[in-house]
Amino acid sequence: MGARLPPALEAAIEQRLVGVSRADLAERAARISGHYRAQGASSAVVRAEADAAAYALSRLPATYAAVDAAFEAIAERAPEFAPATVLDIGAGPGGASWAAVEQWPDVVAVALLDSNRAFLALAAELARSSDHPALAASRPVLADFRALTAPPEPADLVIASYALAEVGVSDAVETARTLWGLARGVLVVVEPGTPAGFERIAAARSALIADGGAVLAPCPHAEACPITAPAWCHFNRRLPRSRDHRLVKGASAPFEDEKFAYVALARPDLRTRGAGERVMSTPRVTKVEAAYRACTPAGLVDRRIPRRERERFVRARRLHWGDWAEDG
Repeated sequence: MGARLPPALEAAIEQRLVGVSRADLAERAARISGHYRAQGASSAVVRAEADAAAYALSRLPATYAAVDAAFEAIAERAPEFAPATVLDIGAGPGGASWAAVEQWPDVVAVALLDSNRAFLALAAELARSSDHPALAASRPVLADFRALTAPPEPADLVIASYALAEVGVSDAVETARTLWGLARGVLVVVEPGTPAGFERIAAARSALIADGGAVLAPCPHAEACPITAPAWCHFNRRLPRSRDHRLVKGASAPFEDEKFAYVALARPDLRTRGAGERVMSTPRVTKVEAAYRACTPAGLVDRRIPRRERERFVRARRLHWGDWAEDG
């Protein structure tokens, strides 16, 4: 099972929802979900504190899990990266900042930027419940990242989590370039694992490589992306559902699968480990072989590891979609 929310964040959300009608939360969550699927901006559907709370209950666990997976990949590639400052762009309820301080506990300052007052108020309220000093004292910034008239201070780690959907593909590149200019160390962009989400990620990736960014993850290379439509690059993180989460989403399964796309780019002077290759499908294991698709510097490759090559076969059968693998 994938990452779950930190206990302090879970408790803060539960406390925030004491006495709140679950039926009302479910109605608000359904309306928000439908609006986002139609590529709508949050300002049109998250207008009140109750809307933000419904989002936190229904969507925050999944977005947190996706960002956490991206941060794990960054830490694996760049173990010496230790950001002191974090800028959370389009912060929503602040889940990405919680994931950042979990991954890098030496963070000393966090800024939460959002143009939505309801989201920003909830993010600040939840952050105050953290036992991490920087997160508890995080600085809310009311601003629209799509038109930063007074850009915030640059940060070692800049996160844009499920934010580029608000600008669409046509403006994703210039927005990503603006955010890259705020990143002293690493910029992470996470989007829904849909063709449209991947299209935004791919456009940002190409532009920022051209601007000098070094790809940390998920790609094992900085060449042109080998994935073409109708295929798209995305990953999956399974996460547990709480009872309230199931109630609000009208779901019976005790887990949820969050599909997401992302890219992490670093300044060229950041020291990194070799990447190997990225597993792009759940390995299929038979009596004869273990087979999976991998993204490599040479493009997409279908790996077929015969059972008779015992050591390689054992390694291959233990791989998961999204893992780094040794060169085949």
